[in-house]
Amino acid sequence: MADSQQHQHSQPLLLNNSDSNSHPTHLQRLPRVASLDVFRGLSVFLMMVVDYGGSIFPIIAHAPWNGIHLADLVMPFFLFIAGVSLALVYKTRPPRRIAATSQASLRALKLFVLGILLQGGYFHGINSLTFGVDIQTIRWLGILQRIAIGYIVAALCEIWLLPPRGKQHNFLTSYFSHWFVAVILLAIYSGLLYGLYVPDWQFSVSSSTSSLPPIDGGNSYTVNCSVRGDLGPACNSAGMIDRYVLGINHLYRKPVYRNLKECTEGQVPDTSPSWCHSPFDPEGILSSITAAVSCIIGLQYGHVLAHLQEHKGRLNWWLWLSASFSALGFFLALIGIPLNKSLYTISYMLITSATSGLTFIALYVLVDVKGHRRLTSVLEWMGKHSLSIFVLVSSNLIVIGVQGFYWTKPQNNIIHWIVTRFVHT
Repeated sequence: MADSQQHQHSQPLLLNNSDSNSHPTHLQRLPRVASLDVFRGLSVFLMMVVDYGGSIFPIIAHAPWNGIHLADLVMPFFLFIAGVSLALVYKTRPPRRIAATSQASLRALKLFVLGILLQGGYFHGINSLTFGVDIQTIRWLGILQRIAIGYIVAALCEIWLLPPRGKQHNFLTSYFSHWFVAVILLAIYSGLLYGLYVPDWQFSVSSSTSSLPPIDGGNSYTVNCSVRGDLGPACNSAGMIDRYVLGINHLYRKPVYRNLKECTEGQVPDTSPSWCHSPFDPEGILSSITAAVSCIIGLQYGHVLAHLQEHKGRLNWWLWLSASFSALGFFLALIGIPLNKSLYTISYMLITSATSGLTFIALYVLVDVKGHRRLTSVLEWMGKHSLSIFVLVSSNLIVIGVQGFYWTKPQNNIIHWIVTRFVHT
């Protein structure tokens, strides 16, 4: 990640707390908040742990559908951090809003395109040491794309909806417009999730992966729905929107719900329900709406950091916000709104936002209040170089590099040994 002196080149995932916009001379530069770098580094570290360790220890991998595992916290952490960073970038009103909007849009676009390159299928991984992408099956949405969407929504709120000068310290009323945008987004999400009618639908898969009779060169499956407001893997409106807008061939081909017992825990034989064979994008269009709200919530924590100077005042506000989000999230879960990362339900968004806030509080106390930076120096370094690490990890370039060292023949390498003995395929 770029240093504060190179703020104009930083990406949304990696925004430093000392970054500025395109007119840094008009803004007050804040002392660096080391805990934010540590939090960013911790998120990258957790991403690596769950990516490489999730196959060995399924308990830390993504929950198959409802519920929250360790892996389900990584995305909300990134979105929360992006929001906090934006509040520090735009601590005061940008002198030229259109220019600031253009710059924020360009940053989001760069991150979106990088996400397509990394998760669209260009790098084929350790089992196929080739590269290139089939445009007919490229995945349009993914982790970086979701962060880009959340970033631009929060950036537009911060650029165009800042309160008048001198009125920033009542963080509920002064930023009422931000909360209003969040409520509107949640209303749109809820209306589409529960209100859209999902008809029966069909899809085809390659004949090489199924023993069903071939139809038109492939195998046709029918998923019986004809429902409204279903939150299961087969008939939710989030998947329907993605199939219509993005196209079923451009969705994630190994959805986590294949680890459900109905799908024989990932093996997906032809006797499994038809929907077990279908693709589904956990970073889809509808769920990106609530993900953007996570970024707006991080923005509010950042306002507290930017406009209050005393540790006690910051901690009191953050604790109050985290307790409120946590209580509301658990209440919604109790009345039937499940904690679901793939749908990014409102209860999941609130609980993970509260968890992000509490994690940030703990790191802030440890690093910035108590001054224990040596304990977290590695995480702080990872936070400062998070985009580079993300690229290396998500493209498998690190693993491929290690795989290149072998004994006598290429199969005798540490990666092949780990995969064949420990990874559940």
